Amino acid sequence: MGWTYEQFKQAILDLINIDLSSYKERQMKRRIDSLINRNGCDNYKDYYDLINNNKEKLLQFVNYITINVSEFFRNPAQWETLEKNILPQILEKYKKIKIWSAACSTGEEPYSVVMLLSKFLPLSSIRVLATDIDMDALEKARKGIYADNSLGALPKEFLHRYFTHRENSYIIAPEVKSCVDFAQHDLLQDPFPDNCHLILCRNVIIYFTEEAKAKLYNKLSNALHPDGILFVGSTEQIIMPQRYNLKPVKAFFYRRMQ
Repeated sequence: MGWTYEQFKQAILDLINIDLSSYKERQMKRRIDSLINRNGCDNYKDYYDLINNNKEKLLQFVNYITINVSEFFRNPAQWETLEKNILPQILEKYKKIKIWSAACSTGEEPYSVVMLLSKFLPLSSIRVLATDIDMDALEKARKGIYADNSLGALPKEFLHRYFTHRENSYIIAPEVKSCVDFAQHDLLQDPFPDNCHLILCRNVIIYFTEEAKAKLYNKLSNALHPDGILFVGSTEQIIMPQRYNLKPVKAFFYRRMQ
């Protein structure tokens, strides 16, 4: 007899400690139903049995439900704001800054931050923490090899300076890779770093329920330095940010209120 979606969610929580209840149900259910059909299963119970007994299928499941869509300098106007307004203010106050790229996917975002910061600082003094729940995405990020479709918004100066073109791929320079520390992290379960001067958490919170969003915004606010900045995605403007001790400074940028 097949399971309900509720039973499947509980079984996944017990198996890999990912709480599907924190994701918007219609979107997540559609993704899982697609996986069930693709793997020739008849229902949630059959699919659970498959991933419970097959590590490769379990990895496929985790990779598919954690949405990995990324590109360098995604939404360029926002990166221009970061360069012209946000970073100069931070660097004026602090010589050494702590940066966290949360839900970094395959690494385009943290590498973009490093390249942008190289306009202000020597690479040897730049450190970015980059985290994601998806180990496969992190492995790709560490390799730093990208198809040209992820480089569409990359400024030409960085393409020439920091990439090597080989066959159909672009390989990011080792000196940029060495500035980023990649680690696995579950936004819903794991503790957050603290005293961050800049946190980028973009294009992931949109997938969560309102309850999970509120929890995450509180945790992100608490992870900021007293006047640190949170940089969110282009569809993720925060409603009533003061609830989370945040104040808008530019579109998609919020400062923690002291």
